[in-house]
Amino acid sequence: MTIDSDRTLVAEPPVADPVPAAVPELDATPPLLLPPPVDSPDAPPRRRFGALPSLVSRPGLVLAVLVVTLAVAWCFVPGLFTSKDPYLPDSTAILVGPSAEHLFGTDRLGRDIYSRTVHGAVITLSATLLAVAIAFVIGTALGAIAGFVGGAVELVIMRVVDVLLSVPGLLLTMVVVSALGYGTINVAIAVGVSAVANFARVMRAEVLRVVQADYIEAAASIGTPRLTILTHHVLPNSLSSVVSLVPLQFGASILAIAALGFLGFGAPPPEPEWGLLVSEGRDLLAVAPWIALLPGFVILAVVLSSNRISRELQRDGGIR
Repeated sequence: MTIDSDRTLVAEPPVADPVPAAVPELDATPPLLLPPPVDSPDAPPRRRFGALPSLVSRPGLVLAVLVVTLAVAWCFVPGLFTSKDPYLPDSTAILVGPSAEHLFGTDRLGRDIYSRTVHGAVITLSATLLAVAIAFVIGTALGAIAGFVGGAVELVIMRVVDVLLSVPGLLLTMVVVSALGYGTINVAIAVGVSAVANFARVMRAEVLRVVQADYIEAAASIGTPRLTILTHHVLPNSLSSVVSLVPLQFGASILAIAALGFLGFGAPPPEPEWGLLVSEGRDLLAVAPWIALLPGFVILAVVLSSNRISRELQRDGGIR
């Protein structure tokens, strides 16, 4: 209703309702289901079983792990693999070749070589583990201190390391054994001391790389104690390369301990130490070569397997 100029009420025409906008009709056609993507021939195959394809593609690594595992099992439970006494002579089986009863043959006293090799793992591998532990602990500590502290401390430590590296390893171990006295424990200590320099150099290089990271500078800028930075940030991020060096040093220590046992610096007869077993058969190579060759083959297999594991660790940065 409006008021005209002459004060007359005039009705307004009705206002039409707005036309609603057209609502698009929903498409009732179901969406097209595409088949699952298929890998192209050039695409790399997908991993569906975790680490299994990686292990299958590296049978050498699997064999190396099995060999080292078997040697360690000999060390801990030798009676599970042989029931013969490694010290008991048998006059009816002197210099008998390898057979079903004597897998590695017998020696000049009729003792079973396989049994002596299995029980000798207790002596050789125990000394090897002690040597690697000494080298790892001392070398890692010296390398970490030298790389983190720097200055005169680093200079002194690295000059000592250079002196150790300048002396041949076998000669250095013989000097240490001569000073300490003969015996398996002294041989292990000597081998461990000679390997300290290797761990120290690797650890120092890793620490120098890690301390340049941004998170180390950030931790120092907020007032974190230096000892806390070393133990909580530097060491955990520097041990990967040092740990991968352990299997390599394990094999090298077996060779060194066996060599010292061969030369007469290790366990005395009639102990079945691996190096001593090879030494006992060197005079009978023409008559009974199995006495020296089969224990030597065991040493070779364990050392090569340790080197293979170390190479895989260095390539992958850890076991995948």
